[in-house]
Amino acid sequence: MKRYDYLIVGAGLFGCVFAYEAKKRGKSCLVIDKRSHTGGNIYCEKIEDINVHKYGAHIFHTSDKAVWEYVNQFAEFNNYINSPVAIYKDELYNLPFNMNTFSKMWGIKTPSEARAKIEEQIKELNITEPKNLEEQALSLVGRDVYEKLIKGYTEKQWQRPCNELPAFIIKRLPLRFTYDNNYFNDRYQGIPIGGYNQIIDGLLEGTEVLLGTDYFEFIKDTDIAFDKTVFTGQIDRFFDYRLGVLEYRSVRFETETLDMENYQGNAVVNYTEASVPYTRVIEHKHFEYGKQPKTVVSREYSSEWTMGDEPYYPINNDKNNELYLKYKALADSTPNVIFGGRLGQYKYYDMDKVIISALEAVRKEFDE
Repeated sequence: MKRYDYLIVGAGLFGCVFAYEAKKRGKSCLVIDKRSHTGGNIYCEKIEDINVHKYGAHIFHTSDKAVWEYVNQFAEFNNYINSPVAIYKDELYNLPFNMNTFSKMWGIKTPSEARAKIEEQIKELNITEPKNLEEQALSLVGRDVYEKLIKGYTEKQWQRPCNELPAFIIKRLPLRFTYDNNYFNDRYQGIPIGGYNQIIDGLLEGTEVLLGTDYFEFIKDTDIAFDKTVFTGQIDRFFDYRLGVLEYRSVRFETETLDMENYQGNAVVNYTEASVPYTRVIEHKHFEYGKQPKTVVSREYSSEWTMGDEPYYPINNDKNNELYLKYKALADSTPNVIFGGRLGQYKYYDMDKVIISALEAVRKEFDE
């Protein structure tokens, strides 16, 4: 009988980091994934010599030097800075909300003018205890920024009116009173030159991988033995939904190749008007400063998640968080299974945080 130390379910970042670190320690791993490729949601598909972010824009950013050095073992990163723009009707604004945004919106020049304008609008609204997302956003940024840059975009994301959404979704909205369009505050930022697949390939080098393999089918009739399982799929699915179903938002992409060199002049353009059905358009070549004769764009549509759809964003409201904690208690009492990643831990993770979480699991497993 064939035997491995670890069965790793899911070839996304968490599973691949765990496999790499386990192999370094002399452990044998089998990695399986139900998709036809490794890399999870950071997988890049090559179209017209452009690395297309198949599951949406992924920009690596971190303030953790150790994590930055870790990923740089596997790829060289460029100096891409995420500077999205937003289109509302026929107006174009810089994101995140900064002095370029305010100057365009109100024709002002100085931070004190911008602050005064926002404070004046907030004061007029007289909202003391925000009862919903709309009131929460208005009480943070005032009417103009909310109406043009938040309302329509958020209603498309959640497919319900802002005054029916809970206030907790927007805990804060960063306002920057500088002329700086860099979306992230992190010290290290960039895109791997040549795409993310080389990072995954480096992590999985020398490890056996089975693609197109669903764990629940595989485990029913396999004659391979494993000492432990690392599970990065949906935690409620692992336990056959016995306590109930955790909720997600999903995303749908429409990707097309255009016979032109440059479609929109920026990697990410958000469409904040409710009447435009998609939330944003990604032009993939701009992540790597591409000069290819054609271009590839993806329109991103937010959608309700139903069982069987690809789960993207956990809905971390009180109801779902309480249910997750019950599943976590079950997971903690399940011997020889390690749960990880955004689905296994029901948590929205940036890429650097997934790596930190995987390395913590490795330390706990091998070093403690």
